[in-house]
Amino acid sequence: MSLFQILNGLTFAALLFVVASGFTLIFGLLRIVNLAHGALYLFGGYIGYTVAIKTGSFLVGGIGAMAAIAAIGFVLDQGLLRFVRGNELRQVLLTLGVAFFLNDLALVIWGGDSFTVPIPELLRGGTRVFGTFYPIYRLFVLVTGILVFIGLWVLLNHTRLGALIRAGVDDAEMVEASGVNIRRVFLFTFLFGSALAGLGGLMGGAFLSLYPSADAEILTFSLAVVIIGGRGSLVGVAVGSLLVGLLNTLGQVMFPELAYFVIFGPMAVLLAFRPLGLFGRAT
Repeated sequence: MSLFQILNGLTFAALLFVVASGFTLIFGLLRIVNLAHGALYLFGGYIGYTVAIKTGSFLVGGIGAMAAIAAIGFVLDQGLLRFVRGNELRQVLLTLGVAFFLNDLALVIWGGDSFTVPIPELLRGGTRVFGTFYPIYRLFVLVTGILVFIGLWVLLNHTRLGALIRAGVDDAEMVEASGVNIRRVFLFTFLFGSALAGLGGLMGGAFLSLYPSADAEILTFSLAVVIIGGRGSLVGVAVGSLLVGLLNTLGQVMFPELAYFVIFGPMAVLLAFRPLGLFGRAT
């Protein structure tokens, strides 16, 4: 693979990490099977695109996308998921129905056309990376993915909130007995994971475009990332994103007719020997 294709794989991996880290916060830590995460990504991209067009600001579009998807996440968690906690099958059916609803709503509002989020002037064009001319915006996505990883790692491992989240996952009743409103902590985690899906939608919409089936594709990749890395592991999500991003690029370049097999074939072999993923642990 050329350096250009390797950089493509790394930037796609960074986007996957932003989306899949939100998914693993909800699925891996909160034990909520949210199959509407892909729809939140796409809906966030559409909202970010609309806000960015109206205001002329990519930054405002990102804030709008994150805020709107966090609000949708609040309705989803408090209005629907609170009634099916602990029942994974009902969560799957419920969030799948929400995904269909959001997809149809997006079709009504934005139609079936493809949209591309406008890139700010500062991030347009390209630059030299080890002798290879490469788009500045994709490098911005790569840097953003790294910053999100650092921020989440510090949050989960070096703050009181992160300690409460981890303790609440292991023994929610004990944390509740110590005077902490663990439901409020879990709600914040759900909203934050949803907001990351909205941010990913805006970022991905600038170089992957936004179209009606994009939610299913990003959800499939996110599931692969979390399964390979291990449920609930931030480092696992980072490693899984790198593997899926590079394997996806390798498959599209060298084996276009087997692009999905290049990802899911090794994943199946891995699960045969490590059912919990590379960094997963038994709960």
